[in-house]
Amino acid sequence: MRYRYGKHGIPLLLVSSLTVLTLTVATAYGGSGEAAGSAKRLYESRCVLCHGPRGDGKGKIGIVDRDSGSGRIWMIFPRDFTVGVFKFRTTPTGCLPTDGDLKRIIRDGVLRSGMPSHRDLSEGEVTDLVEYIKGLSPRWQEEEPCGAVIRAKRPDWVGSPESITRGKEIYKEMKCWECHGYEGRGDGPKSDRLKDDWGKPIWPFDFTTARLKRGTSPENVYLTFTTGLDGTGMPSYEDSLNEEERWHLVSYTLKLMGKVK
Repeated sequence: MRYRYGKHGIPLLLVSSLTVLTLTVATAYGGSGEAAGSAKRLYESRCVLCHGPRGDGKGKIGIVDRDSGSGRIWMIFPRDFTVGVFKFRTTPTGCLPTDGDLKRIIRDGVLRSGMPSHRDLSEGEVTDLVEYIKGLSPRWQEEEPCGAVIRAKRPDWVGSPESITRGKEIYKEMKCWECHGYEGRGDGPKSDRLKDDWGKPIWPFDFTTARLKRGTSPENVYLTFTTGLDGTGMPSYEDSLNEEERWHLVSYTLKLMGKVK
C-alpha cells in the first residue's frame, strides 16, 4: 500500500486495499495477545457505536448540534481515526497528538459533542484504548512524532483593558471576523461557505456562547490559536503571530465570551 499525503497529513489512497482499512490492534501492540484482546473489547464497548468497527467514523450514531444563539442546526461527525488527524492537540499543526492528548480526550470527553467522558476507566484501560486507536491509522507507523509540545503559561496581563484593546486590533488584522463575525457571533461573511477537509460543512465558533469544545480557560484558548484545529478551517497562528500577540488575542476572545469586563 502506498500513500500520498494531502492537507494536514490526510493520506490519499493511491492503491486501494481493504487490508489497510482494517488495520487491527495487533499493529499497535506488535502482535496479538491478552492486552490486544482487552483493548479491542474496550473499543467495541465504548467507541464502536459512533466511530465504527474500522474506526472510520461511520458508526451507527451521528450527533446533531443546535446553536442556541443563531438557531443553526448541523451534524457533528465522529472522528475518523484511520486518517490520524485530530483537532485537540498540544503539538504543532500537522503533527500527531501525544498519548497524553488522546488520554485527555478519552477521560474528559468533548463539550458540545457526542464524545462523553470515560473517567470510570482505569489508567491501564485508557492506555490500552489509546494504543488501539493509534493502530487504526498508518500515520503512527509511517511518521516520526514531532516531539514538540506547546506550553501555555498565561501572562499576568491577560484580560487587562490594554490587552483586550490590542487583541481586538489583532482580531481585525488577522481577519478573524471573516468567519467569526465582527462581534464574534460566528456570522462572518465566509461563515456559510466553510467545509472541513472531508468536504463536510462546518460553522465557525460563536464566542458569545462561551462554550468552546476544548474548554474556555485562557490556556485552552491559547492552545487553539497556537496549534490550530487540524482538519478544519481554523489555522495555527504559531508562525504568523508571536506568543505575546496570541495572548492578546486570547484577551479579546475572553471579552467576547463575557469572561472578562
